[in-house]
Amino acid sequence: MSATPASSVEPCRPSDEHPSTTDAPGFKPAAPDASRTSYQETLATLSQRVLDAQRPIRVLQALRWSGEVEEQFFRSGFRELPSVTYTNDLGFQPDAKIEELEGLLRDIERQLGPNDRLGTILRETADDYRALVQMLTHRGTKAFHEYSRRLFGSPKDVLPDGKTTVREMGSAFQARLTSVCGERLGPEEPRDIPAHQAALELNLRLDRFFGGASIRVEVDDALLADATAGSDYVKIRSGATFSSSDIDILEAHEGWVHVATSLNGQEQPIARWLAKGPPRTTTVQEGLASLIEILTFRSTPRRAKRLNDRLLAVDRAEDGASFIDVFEWYRTEGYTEQECFQSARRVFRGGLLEGTAPFTKDACYCKGIILNYAFMNAAIQQGRAALVPYLFVGKVAHEDISVLHDHVADGIIRPPAYIPAPFRDLNGLAIWLCCSSFFSGLCSQTLTDHYAHILNT
Repeated sequence: MSATPASSVEPCRPSDEHPSTTDAPGFKPAAPDASRTSYQETLATLSQRVLDAQRPIRVLQALRWSGEVEEQFFRSGFRELPSVTYTNDLGFQPDAKIEELEGLLRDIERQLGPNDRLGTILRETADDYRALVQMLTHRGTKAFHEYSRRLFGSPKDVLPDGKTTVREMGSAFQARLTSVCGERLGPEEPRDIPAHQAALELNLRLDRFFGGASIRVEVDDALLADATAGSDYVKIRSGATFSSSDIDILEAHEGWVHVATSLNGQEQPIARWLAKGPPRTTTVQEGLASLIEILTFRSTPRRAKRLNDRLLAVDRAEDGASFIDVFEWYRTEGYTEQECFQSARRVFRGGLLEGTAPFTKDACYCKGIILNYAFMNAAIQQGRAALVPYLFVGKVAHEDISVLHDHVADGIIRPPAYIPAPFRDLNGLAIWLCCSSFFSGLCSQTLTDHYAHILNT
């Protein structure tokens, strides 16, 4: 970013011959007049307080399992439930943090009013962080799942169409994917790129996308997943190996979405809460990151199945399947034993290993693909395509976007700087949405069966 040129006019300074009145004995500066504080100043102050309050809340760190858990489970021959303990030190005092957030909620309503639309977003964000703290204090109990379901949803939830549940969507998608995944589409890519080499390649790609922004891609010995993204970094698990396709997916999923929305949020001078993602934004975030893999032809049937299987695994756990049951189900789906453990751990971290009370975040991915698709379709059909790039303005929920867009003109919201190519020129996206909706309606099963008969004759 270039520096602002210095003015050629010297700043006015008090003359030595005429000392400033502030130097007079007994002088006291006037207290700031609260009535003169602008709406923007009030919003920026409250926004920063929310940002500061959430800073020590680290959900995945609080749900981390030690390496010994996996070793013990494999030594048992997959017959004994893992033995998991969680540290009592969350990095903050839960009661004090809840009290801080409740005070902040009162201040937001008092200072912005109960009907202010940006204030509503800010209150819902702060309330999410309060519920997150409560969820983390109930790790390993039934109550953990109750908070998780409130924050991240459940496969039992009904989609906005009022009739289809998330689990029904996942089951229907599984049937489609099974027919595709049953055949190898081209040669299988070897996963022979070591973590350090993948990090170097990803660094180069993200440097090109983000330009002058400082983005780090690091290899991490303590990471449990293959990769994760933060506000200005991507971490890759030491010891993991990757294919070229894996790196393509990491570039789009972690870089173009998760890192880009973080940086766009950090660029907000007033709506600073947009830099961090409370649970209310998870469906948009994970769905958008997964959808961009599809839009750029980086996803694969195997990758899509992996995301959908996460939803189905959460559903099974809610219905009473134990960690062992879910692990064994993953084995029947063709995953390696290492992959089965990692996938089952995602579902049961923080919850009950015996079943009925999982961590439900993984139900957000495929649900998010569908809801982002529907949102973009509606925006284009309603002549409001300008809203679509604001999916990247920061960490947002769908109901936030029109509110945020309405405040661009008054300078409260800054347009997103980092937007992936499919969303910079909406012409291609618009025709893709139009054709995909039209063709899916036109291409009935009877028509598909007609060509199936030709292919098999």
